[in-house]
Amino acid sequence: MFTNPLYLQFRERVYNIIENESYQTSLSRFFDRFLIVLILLNVSAVIAESVDAWYFPNQALFTAFENFSLVIFSVEYLMRLWAIVERDKDADPTLSHWRRRWNWIRSPGAIIDFVSIAPAFLNYFVTVDLRFLRVLRLFRLLKLTRYFAAMRILLIVLHKEKESFKAVVFILLIMIVTAASGIYVVENQAQPEVFESIPKSMWWAVVTLTTVGYGDVIPVTTVGKFLGAVITILGVGLAALPAGILASGLASELEQRRDQLEQRFRELLLEDESMNLIKDRFKIDQTRRELGLSKDQAEEVILQLLREKEYEHKMAELDKKNYCPHCGEHL
Repeated sequence: MFTNPLYLQFRERVYNIIENESYQTSLSRFFDRFLIVLILLNVSAVIAESVDAWYFPNQALFTAFENFSLVIFSVEYLMRLWAIVERDKDADPTLSHWRRRWNWIRSPGAIIDFVSIAPAFLNYFVTVDLRFLRVLRLFRLLKLTRYFAAMRILLIVLHKEKESFKAVVFILLIMIVTAASGIYVVENQAQPEVFESIPKSMWWAVVTLTTVGYGDVIPVTTVGKFLGAVITILGVGLAALPAGILASGLASELEQRRDQLEQRFRELLLEDESMNLIKDRFKIDQTRRELGLSKDQAEEVILQLLREKEYEHKMAELDKKNYCPHCGEHL
């Protein structure tokens, strides 16, 4: 393990630039924006490669750009792997560097980074031109979750509500099996080639429960049509469950984050006694941006603090009037 101070300082600086969200400098912002543009260009290149009239005349250009992107994304992955030991290093000093790196490798962000470059490396070892390997590079689009708060919040909500989504999926599977079995029983004799078995009937059950209804497979008997109507109505309610869970989770998460940020903002304003809530607009705006508060939210907190200070001042003045200015006795 290296203990050279310059080496440690360099690693900490690399970590701050590429991984530490609270560290904002011109270099770190340039690094983030460069990767965002590169990711978007990669997705555009994958889409353009699907057009033969564009791909074959410019195949060398597409290949050179892919090799350049592969080098950049590989170096980025290795840099994150190397510098990640700086994250929360004081929280648990007993944790070894390689253990910290292994924990990071298993994280969702690291898995996305690895999947985004793995297909390109696989292309070097597979002699057959597998077009789907190039399409897998679209996973690089998921790397944008690191740079956009809205996408990170969505992933957090999905993680928090995973038990609810598991319940919905379980209910959906039960409904699919039940609907497929029911339609098979009532439609098998009328349409033996369409509803030949319960597994084949599951296609109809899926498109009916999800209210897609392609119309390629439809019941023809009276009982079958009635069953289809009931299943469609149930499908409408079932399809609304995941949307309701996601909407409720997003609203709860956003409200919780807003309260936490506002509380932190209030604490910072109150801790810095030298800060003037009216004059020090630059410093307040800088604090607001570091915490991710909108201008409206910051203004609301500042107005509330000004009201509280004005109220405290009035109470202090009123309290002074209740005492004799000569003897100090309460009137």
